[in-house]
Amino acid sequence: MNVSQPAASRLIRLLEEEIGETLFHRTRKRLRPTREAEVFLPEAIRIVSAIDGIPEIFAQNRAESVAPLRILCLPRIDLGLVIPTLALLDAETRNQRYKVVVCPRREFSRRLRHGQFDVGVSTLPVPVEGLQTHFLTRAPLKVMLPQNHPLAQRDVLSPSDLSKERYIALEEHTIVRTTVDRALAAAGATLNLSHEVSSSEVAHRFVRNGMGFTFADPSALPPEISDEIALIPWSLGASIELAYFLPQVSRPHENRDTFLKLLKDVCKDRYGQAHS
Repeated sequence: MNVSQPAASRLIRLLEEEIGETLFHRTRKRLRPTREAEVFLPEAIRIVSAIDGIPEIFAQNRAESVAPLRILCLPRIDLGLVIPTLALLDAETRNQRYKVVVCPRREFSRRLRHGQFDVGVSTLPVPVEGLQTHFLTRAPLKVMLPQNHPLAQRDVLSPSDLSKERYIALEEHTIVRTTVDRALAAAGATLNLSHEVSSSEVAHRFVRNGMGFTFADPSALPPEISDEIALIPWSLGASIELAYFLPQVSRPHENRDTFLKLLKDVCKDRYGQAHS
């Protein structure tokens, strides 16, 4: 930061005096952030990021270039929703530029706080306050099996049908795993957990290689494996919720609303009519 330690300490004290809050516990020459500091940090980051972005704003104006439509999303949602929506938008507005950032949930929340995006698309919940959250749809989770599996011809599968099969589960605390666990607990059922992986992509590859079954949102599947797997409805009817987020800005991007309309059309095509 090119600031000496005494100068930084003085600036912290001046800030604390100005806002009337203690931001750090001072013990043995060490600083520990207080709860007030943790609450203040996301807003401080957003402010600093906005200031850092000022030169880019004027550079774009000087170049008279078309501002990119900035889309922020989670992995899997990019394949199933964002990319098909952008393809439709690009067919309507050929001169539009895009900036698509795909990141894991923790990074997604941090970038939402910064506000450097036009539309964010995610599963719920997202622990970020002060954003406009708009429900899109519920995506039913289906049982993913190898295409040649004996159960792949069934119309619907119950926990008892899967009790002797090898279950490829996502890690605990992921949205899909939490949703499945909650549905199983409500039904008083269990599954034979054989493998645990950190990403849906790995789970999908395991299924493709005949290593068991998993649960998946059909729209999130990579197209190259679609002919090698089967997706069967689950009797417990578990689903995940999808939403989009908008930053609080006075002048939204000129193509934002068109993107949102097309996004809703893609959701309706994938999942049917949305239910709030």
